[in-house]
Amino acid sequence: MPVWPVHSEELPEHFARDGYLRLPGLLAGQDLAELTAELRRLEGLGKRRDFAMACMDGSPRRMTTLGGHVIAAESGLIPQLATDTALLALLQHISRLEISLAPDPVERFVLNVLHQESDTHGAHVDDYPIALVLFTEAPASPDDGGLLEYVPHASSLDQLNTSAARRAHHAPGDAYLLRADTTAHRVTPLRRPGLRRTVLNIAYAAPGREHATTAPSAALLYG
Repeated sequence: MPVWPVHSEELPEHFARDGYLRLPGLLAGQDLAELTAELRRLEGLGKRRDFAMACMDGSPRRMTTLGGHVIAAESGLIPQLATDTALLALLQHISRLEISLAPDPVERFVLNVLHQESDTHGAHVDDYPIALVLFTEAPASPDDGGLLEYVPHASSLDQLNTSAARRAHHAPGDAYLLRADTTAHRVTPLRRPGLRRTVLNIAYAAPGREHATTAPSAALLYG
């Protein structure tokens, strides 16, 4: 297992304020190589999605995805990573929540791959409060798209279209923690052919923090 960052008191303050915390180089060396190979293998089991979510004002989904029920059946590495004791302690320290893996077997692990020009993951919030997003592939330049766009403490997805929106670029091996139930977020489209953005999203629940959304069922997204 990777060596996780030192617990700093600045991290929970930053996370509470911004709803987002970049964890640069969280995976490196052999750890990154192993996860990269695992996600490439699992990508072959994924399904291509290309539709607009009418319940979210036509917010598009153009990507290849694979849900947690398949990932758990096919991978030993990912469940082991997601439940690593030291990692959970770090995430609880940062979030100040008593977290555990999301109970929905489909949503607890999700592989998302953007690999065609204009691929994007449109505006949404999540059912579960904490999302850890790990990057194995990402465009080298922010100009190529694939950026996380987010608004902390958002009351509406429309705020993503205002000056309140922030953007973050990530590199392979990076991760970020997101307060996913109260932070409106999306991924900007890839801007040219030949680019790839591959992430593993791990969802964590906390007592009393789930809420119902108007999104389609996870089975529709991840199959």
